[in-house]
Amino acid sequence: MKLIRIKDLSAHDIRSIWNLAAKPIAPVKGKVAWSFEGNGIRTRTTFIQAFRELNLSFVELPNLLKTNERACDLAGYLDPFYDIYVIRDSNHDRLTEFANASHRPVVNAMSSLGHPCEVLADAFSIEKTIGPLSKTQVVLWGPTTNVFRSWHELAGIIGFELVHLCDAHFHETMPHVHFSERMPTQADVVITDSWPSGFDDAAWSLTTKHLEEMGHPKLLPTPPFSIGHEIALDPLHDKGFMGYEQKMDLLPVQKAILSYLMAN
Repeated sequence: MKLIRIKDLSAHDIRSIWNLAAKPIAPVKGKVAWSFEGNGIRTRTTFIQAFRELNLSFVELPNLLKTNERACDLAGYLDPFYDIYVIRDSNHDRLTEFANASHRPVVNAMSSLGHPCEVLADAFSIEKTIGPLSKTQVVLWGPTTNVFRSWHELAGIIGFELVHLCDAHFHETMPHVHFSERMPTQADVVITDSWPSGFDDAAWSLTTKHLEEMGHPKLLPTPPFSIGHEIALDPLHDKGFMGYEQKMDLLPVQKAILSYLMAN
């Protein structure tokens, strides 16, 4: 079983992962191959902690997918040594090629087209603290990013309605996602993400006034956030900020993902 994009999972898989994350998870025997491009401070911290708490041995293989070697050869040589791979690599196509070639579970710790573990953890937090996604007005604010693509996929699989406020250039037609340039009068949670390279439109910098007009929703800025870009206000000064502690849910969800994929 793989987790390269959220659409690799079924609604049952996602609910099973969240159910696992909500309770203590027994140690799992196995060996992890770990390759991590860039900083990813929070994701790196929690995955390493997850390996340790699950009693998984892990070996770092820097730049695993950066060679000219065929993906099938990499997988063929490495599979006998490892039980699961956790890989963060910007080249989504290369990551997908490797995952398809491997006979082991492969977890996308972030790529150019998705950030499935981050979004599964954030959605878990929302259900735990605000309410079921089916009854929660979730608003994505700003241009489409890898994080927002994962939210689009989650909405389609789980079957809840999602509003994505962004410039018309980014509008698409997809089930359960309503693209718009007009704010709703009511929202339960607003999610931002770092602007993609080349985008710099101050009109899409989330302000206190925007939040007021949406009824003071919860605020979940995907870190690392940049004040003055995707978000104009300091989240620490907004009463709706979900707080630094919200990202602690990365750990139980990542543990649950590892445990579930290895068991299936």
